[in-house]
Amino acid sequence: MYILEIQGVCAMFTTIHRWGNSQAVRLPKGILETASLRENDRVEITAEYDRIIIRKATKKHLTIEERFEGYNGDYRCKEADTGGPVGNEEW
Repeated sequence: MYILEIQGVCAMFTTIHRWGNSQAVRLPKGILETASLRENDRVEITAEYDRIIIRKATKKHLTIEERFEGYNGDYRCKEADTGGPVGNEEW
């Protein structure tokens, strides 16, 4: 792993490693400092084509009350038609 820093932009080359059943990338202190991130910060991770973007999370976690705030009880569930049987399903 090595880090390149030019005019406030910090770039790093490293390898993806196995961590349990997942993969992981170590983020050096210099990268975190440049991005104004610290240990235990909540982050948002997005994947776009050939890049992974890690940003400090700006949205706060909503409570159950906040999630249902605009709900007025009108929703009625209904069956969804997924088509006829395909294969050996039992009906």
